[in-house]
Amino acid sequence: MAASIIQLLPDHVANQIAAGEVVQRPASVVKELLENAVDAKASDIKLIVKEAGKTLVQVIDNGLGMNTTDARLCFERHATSKIRQAEDLFDLHTKGFRGEALASIAAIAHVEMKTKQDQEELGNHIVIEGSKLVMQEVAVLPKGTSFAVKNLFFNIPARRNFLKSETVEFRHVMDEFQRVAMAHPSISFTLIHNGSELYNLPSSNYRQRIVNIFGGKTNEKLVPVTEDTDLITISGFVGKPEFAKKSRGEQFFFVNDRYIKSAYLHHAIMNAYDGLLKEGNQPSYFLYLQVPPHTIDINIHPTKTEIKFDDEHSLYAILRSAVKHSLGQFNVAPVLDFERDANLDTPYQYKNKDADFPTIQVDSNFNPFANEKSTKSLSSFGSYKKETNTANWESLYVGLKQDTQELDAFSFETEEVTSKLFDDELEEKVPTSTYQIHKKYIVSAIKSGMLVIDQGRAHQRILYEQFLTNITVNKASSQQLLFPLELYFSSDEMVLLKELQPVLENTGFVFDAFNSDSLQISGLPIAMAESEVSIVIEELINNLQNEIPESSFSQSDSIAKSMAKSMAVKTGTYLTVKEQENLVNSLFACKDPNVSPFQKPTFITLTVEDLDKRFAL
Repeated sequence: MAASIIQLLPDHVANQIAAGEVVQRPASVVKELLENAVDAKASDIKLIVKEAGKTLVQVIDNGLGMNTTDARLCFERHATSKIRQAEDLFDLHTKGFRGEALASIAAIAHVEMKTKQDQEELGNHIVIEGSKLVMQEVAVLPKGTSFAVKNLFFNIPARRNFLKSETVEFRHVMDEFQRVAMAHPSISFTLIHNGSELYNLPSSNYRQRIVNIFGGKTNEKLVPVTEDTDLITISGFVGKPEFAKKSRGEQFFFVNDRYIKSAYLHHAIMNAYDGLLKEGNQPSYFLYLQVPPHTIDINIHPTKTEIKFDDEHSLYAILRSAVKHSLGQFNVAPVLDFERDANLDTPYQYKNKDADFPTIQVDSNFNPFANEKSTKSLSSFGSYKKETNTANWESLYVGLKQDTQELDAFSFETEEVTSKLFDDELEEKVPTSTYQIHKKYIVSAIKSGMLVIDQGRAHQRILYEQFLTNITVNKASSQQLLFPLELYFSSDEMVLLKELQPVLENTGFVFDAFNSDSLQISGLPIAMAESEVSIVIEELINNLQNEIPESSFSQSDSIAKSMAKSMAVKTGTYLTVKEQENLVNSLFACKDPNVSPFQKPTFITLTVEDLDKRFAL
């Protein structure tokens, strides 16, 4: 009989495998620990992060805490206080329920936990490293729990190497923090990264929490949405169409206070905005949906961001109509009635309001005839002006006749007398060497045939090399604005822009002030129009939040690529002959004219032989 080859894996290996699903990056740890703190009924939660969570993720709460048995048992797989039986999966009122998170985290990091219940005098201090219990002892502690997760993936170096740069990883940490904080505005949250406090969010309502996270300017962008049905209760806010952005940053669905992603429900929102947005723009929305727990299934994926609904079609219709109604109610969406007088519109809140009687005030002392002057004597005698004072109008021209006769003696240059500097015969007419086709391609003749150049890609290459030279070698010149331009961004976007300030200044930007949620710009790169500034910076932030690498050269490279893409001439733009020639000459002055910054060909060559072959068919 052959030897058996199937064997049961040891617990610590099984935990490491399970950790691959639950803990993908430091942000996963942040999510699990914050949700545990919320489930523990904490009213104050503090998140402390170092090096985007690679070195430390610590969550401190003032919740219920755990006794000695629970403190040790919570690190076992499938050990949870949230459910008791399978039926509980369809009546969930907590964030966690799988009992996998703490076991998975403890398998791949150094974990230190301090916890104490309110009624107990002493708490428990536990240290676990790679699923091995290193220490457990009683200690004097405040009420609540403190989880410190250090050296993530210390025993799986391959996973650690797959982590992105600190900027990208911290962006994910910030996303998880914002999602939990927005779902629970009654809890105060604090975020500290590398010793500096980025967020201090006091207990508030939903609108204040959104404004506190995304900046004071957000308040004027929000339109309230409310709908209450047997199937679903909707509350929250959508953004006004004029504030829509190219990126999909500020879009949040919360179902029973749990952040979810749903392309189906997102489509309902986009449908409600149909006809109100420019092509490619995305609206902001912060929508809180309350549904009966038994009508949804959360247990699809360990991250719990996907949900299955019993009746998706009805939810789609209700959500779409609720958003559309709000946009119409607050006069955001236009009404297609061309004969309607907008001044006669009555706000919805006046529906049950009684009409007020107008008050009339009379000034009894007013007498319009009090200061009247007698004009009858003037009217009876015709004109009140004396004829002797008014000279005959013809006398104005007396004596001018002799002057005009004297002018005949003078000669003046006329247009006919003026000659050109060169005669027409001497002028050499230079034939046009470039032609634009469909406002997209530029055709230029060469000795061996012709070039067909993609104007957009060619301009990207030209701008890319210019920006890269300005950033790395010498600072670019700026065009000064007559009035400084003020732009508003969310707190996390301002942190990124502050880091990029030196690089952006080398490209030609001049910044006057950096505030918590806004910046002032007094100078721009020469090729940039004032109307393009907000679009270029928004696209730059969007590109860098997910692609920014570690090294400073690569960071400069990413910024140069992003700005070149945003500012390059677009398809459909008419170029004059001079502009076409300048584009062609500038392209072939580049170090690498063959490809765009994104490694796509900028031109193709058609030789005379190629054309001859085509006509020979």
